[in-house]
Amino acid sequence: MRVILKQEVHNLGDAGDIVKVAPGYGRNFLMPRGLAIPASEGSVRELEHQKRVAESIARKQLAAAKELAAKLEQAAITLRREAGDDDKLFGSVTNRDIVEALAAEGIAVDRRSVQLDENIRSIGLFTVPVRLHRQVAANVRVFVIRG
Repeated sequence: MRVILKQEVHNLGDAGDIVKVAPGYGRNFLMPRGLAIPASEGSVRELEHQKRVAESIARKQLAAAKELAAKLEQAAITLRREAGDDDKLFGSVTNRDIVEALAAEGIAVDRRSVQLDENIRSIGLFTVPVRLHRQVAANVRVFVIRG
């Protein structure tokens, strides 16, 4: 019996895979639990169509991420903060501050994509990685100056 997996099944396959299983396993285990559907001609065509649509969307998202990464590599933001005599900040610079500064420059980035290991607590130049896509990352130069 051939079935299309709707979810990942351990030792069988990933979601979207067409696999051959014993008829009893498919009818009595996979289908009642919603893990698979029968691989009829129509459902296979529908699956292939969904894969093509998903690939098209993924290509567009990757292209947009690469374009945004090029903008981020060119961007340099400056943040003014109060600091003590030893160049330690009163407070810190967080990923939210970086996102707001990028937005002021016309670059929209999600707060969770800024990969700041720990908050910036001193004056200086910092390179902050921004993860835009699974395959695309960029670095933003952040200048923290005494304000």
